[in-house]
Amino acid sequence: MTLKRLLQASSLLLLLLSLSLSTWAQDKVITGKVTDSRDGTPVVGASVLVKGSSAAGTTTGTDGSFSISVGSNATTLLVSYVGYGTQEVTITGKTTVDVALASSGSNLNEVVVVGYGTARKRDLTGAVASVKAKDFNQGVITSPDQLIQGKAAGVLIINNSGQPGGATTVRIRGTSSIRSGNNPLFVVDGIQLPGGAARPGGGGAGIGGTPGGNPLNYINPNDIASMEILKDASATAIYGSRGANGVIIITTKRGKTGAPQLELNASTGVSTILKKLEVLDAAEYRSALSEYGLANGDYGGNVDALDEITRTGFTQNYNMAISGGTEGGRYRLSGSYLNQEGIIKESGIKKYTANFTSTFRFLESKKLGLDFNILATHTNEQIAPISNDAGFTGSLIGQALQWNPTHPLRKPKDSFPGGVMPVFGDIWVNNKIGNTTVNPLAMLAAHEDRVNVGTIIASISPSYKITNDLEYRFLYSINRSSGVRRNQLARWINIDGINGRGVASVDNAQETTQQVTNTLNFGKQVSTDWRVDALLGHEYLKFEGTGSGGGAQDFIDLGLFYYNFLQYSTQNSRGIYAYASPTSELQSFFARGNVNYKDKYLLTATIRADGSTKFGENKKYGYFPSVSLAWNLSNEEFLKNSSFVNNLKFRAGW
Repeated sequence: MTLKRLLQASSLLLLLLSLSLSTWAQDKVITGKVTDSRDGTPVVGASVLVKGSSAAGTTTGTDGSFSISVGSNATTLLVSYVGYGTQEVTITGKTTVDVALASSGSNLNEVVVVGYGTARKRDLTGAVASVKAKDFNQGVITSPDQLIQGKAAGVLIINNSGQPGGATTVRIRGTSSIRSGNNPLFVVDGIQLPGGAARPGGGGAGIGGTPGGNPLNYINPNDIASMEILKDASATAIYGSRGANGVIIITTKRGKTGAPQLELNASTGVSTILKKLEVLDAAEYRSALSEYGLANGDYGGNVDALDEITRTGFTQNYNMAISGGTEGGRYRLSGSYLNQEGIIKESGIKKYTANFTSTFRFLESKKLGLDFNILATHTNEQIAPISNDAGFTGSLIGQALQWNPTHPLRKPKDSFPGGVMPVFGDIWVNNKIGNTTVNPLAMLAAHEDRVNVGTIIASISPSYKITNDLEYRFLYSINRSSGVRRNQLARWINIDGINGRGVASVDNAQETTQQVTNTLNFGKQVSTDWRVDALLGHEYLKFEGTGSGGGAQDFIDLGLFYYNFLQYSTQNSRGIYAYASPTSELQSFFARGNVNYKDKYLLTATIRADGSTKFGENKKYGYFPSVSLAWNLSNEEFLKNSSFVNNLKFRAGW
């Protein structure tokens, strides 16, 4: 008996000891102190986090000290504070660490891209936000605007429809126009984009318009090195009338001197509905029918119409690039493939891109340069019948949300004579609740809308450094985009005007933009205290657009894609069209001057004159002047050695 009790006591002791050791192994406390690497002063309020953990971290106290509990698997702390670089600190085998943070003030000397040139961040007098590749949003990125979503103050980016490849709303400092467009001007490597794409606007086929396309679809996000957002009048005036809503400058990656480097990356992701709208399920619907005494509304089924038309969408993204070069020439060649499924069934986009950029330097002095770039993109879109202007009858999601959950969406398998199903399968195509509610599965099966768009952008830009302070640059670019759209609604869908008839169309569109830019850039440190920069330029833009198409109704054969056989329709129902948009031309002259005194007092003056064929004969030109001032207080003697002020600047602009 004594031995038994001794064994029980020993077992209990071992259990308690193992629990204690387990608890000790799970957590440990790390203490330390965070100081400034320059003078050793404590950094108060620095953030201390465990790398790779979602748990809340801690902050340093008034003496720079901290204490944080970490898991047994933790190996690294992340320590950061405004104005300092983030530092990774290894804690393996340690319980105490001291961290000396280095100031990140050097990023004020970082060069950012502004209109037709570059500038040091500390010299800016306008509102410019710069987002580099290392700061881009990570994950499965399908369009360039997603890279900077939430990354710059005053910039709003919203996906309008959820349709893969669909349009986005981009607003810089809010809405600036009531009747005109509000999206900013996009500039890629000096090339101004037209703001649209040759994505034919046909479609709808009686169920409203279809979502617009993203004008940046043809750019591979993985090719982008930085994005600068010009926000205020001082920064955007150099682009004149086209910069009224702000400007986003996209700079693509270039090759670097050295041996060829190969980059490969692949990513995949999923898309789901973030939050479903709450509607009655079959049991709740029957309960409601019983409560209101409506016995004839129960059809005996149990369906979730929204689930039937949606899915978890998978996205695949593959990128490859090779780059390299010598002092005389650098290159980068990249390619990508994107396959994104939409959350709505029968929707998605496939995109193929190839991009080649090159920079050459000639002569012994390397004063003569040449940049040559070419981008080719092809997109295949499959568009679901989603619309905000179709009313109840034409809205796929609206039909699903108002569908009676007791009403079957499909017919029983044994209801087909001889077991032979029609072309639309077992979908119950003729069931219709009231006058407006159409089976959403039938609408999805009857609708077909596909868009193919090909885009080529090519540019050539020779330059010559006349002196060490003066450079001339010429740029010619052409942006050619061509799109074909085929869409239809099958004749068996129970929609008024379509049932028994069907409708289909084929639409084509072409857009061409040409740009010629001449610039003369001057920059010189004229004395110890004074620096002067100046820009003179001339620019010519030409916009052309054409299109054609045809449509028909009253198709005979149920099994055909109608848009491939428009001739199998009644002759009176057919129609054709063609158009050529009036050629629009824009000629501009612009100038900008910058004066910097002791890195303290800054002045920028800009003017641009835009002459357009859209303007009246009596006033062909509009003028867009701007003046801005800035005072770098942080460079004044009374703040120069401040430990708590990294950069303090007052700006005023008109």
